[in-house]
Amino acid sequence: MTLRVQPLALPILALMFLGTRGAAEDEAAVLKVFVLAGQSNMEGQGVVDLDHPEHYNGGRGTLQRLLQDPDKAETFKHVRDREGRWVVRDDVWCRFRTGNGVKKGPLTIGFTGYPGSHHIGPEFQFGHVIGDAIDAPVLLIKTAWGGKSLYEDFRPPSSGGETGTYYTKMLAEVQEALESIEADFPAWRDHRCEIAGFVWFQGWNDAFGPPEARDRYEQNLVHLINDVRTAWQRPDLPVVVGETGNGGEHAGDRILAIRKSQAAAATRPEFKGSVAFVKTTAFARPAEQSPNTGHGHHWYGNAESYFLIGDALGRAMVQLIREAE
Repeated sequence: MTLRVQPLALPILALMFLGTRGAAEDEAAVLKVFVLAGQSNMEGQGVVDLDHPEHYNGGRGTLQRLLQDPDKAETFKHVRDREGRWVVRDDVWCRFRTGNGVKKGPLTIGFTGYPGSHHIGPEFQFGHVIGDAIDAPVLLIKTAWGGKSLYEDFRPPSSGGETGTYYTKMLAEVQEALESIEADFPAWRDHRCEIAGFVWFQGWNDAFGPPEARDRYEQNLVHLINDVRTAWQRPDLPVVVGETGNGGEHAGDRILAIRKSQAAAATRPEFKGSVAFVKTTAFARPAEQSPNTGHGHHWYGNAESYFLIGDALGRAMVQLIREAE
């Protein structure tokens, strides 16, 4: 399934944890967990409110500036409350282990690898879309590291060779988050926990790595999808793959090769109805309209790009979930 969405193996302990958290089976008693994985663009580089004229292009392309644009204010109005504060959801929560420690709490701005609350990633609008679409409480577990390839760092076991260090860390961080729910989110201690979806947003390092990284990306992505489904005992787990859409449609051959492989993996017949590929090229914004004019690998830090990517990934996940019902 390819969606062109317009803007608007776990240890026994973890498996027991997933299956024994409360007896109630109604939707409101199930904590729906979505794993958001990838490299630096999943970490989140969208600038919220930094506006230094030299370092952030005077605030062009920030979330704060978008809210001041009358042509876009309607799309972004839900991110602030009536008092002008950033909205904090009470039905969607997030946990992200960063290099500076664990960020955890109700969804709002700031769940990125940077200290403080001045950036967003795809999780921000993804969480709004999922939270609005389902009745159950939601936990987003982010697990992402900058500069990592699928060919080596995230290499799944079924690809053969040495399993990637960050594949193993990804599973370990998910397990850690699940085991920490009672401590981190005590209001949910009586809820059964269910891994409800997996989002993959990665590809830059494979594009600019050795030729084998590009040649084998499709197969490695297929193995990744199958291996996390096996690890979490969800053979039909909904999976959304976000395109490496940096730079828009006019990209170089290396990026185009990764995009082609991402689409081919996600649209394989065996994945029909359970895996979606989301194009993102339409969300690229020019450098001169963005905060980080030299960071094309990070969508120039444009908050609108990250917002729209999260929106598209969320809508694709909702569609997969509904089609499976």
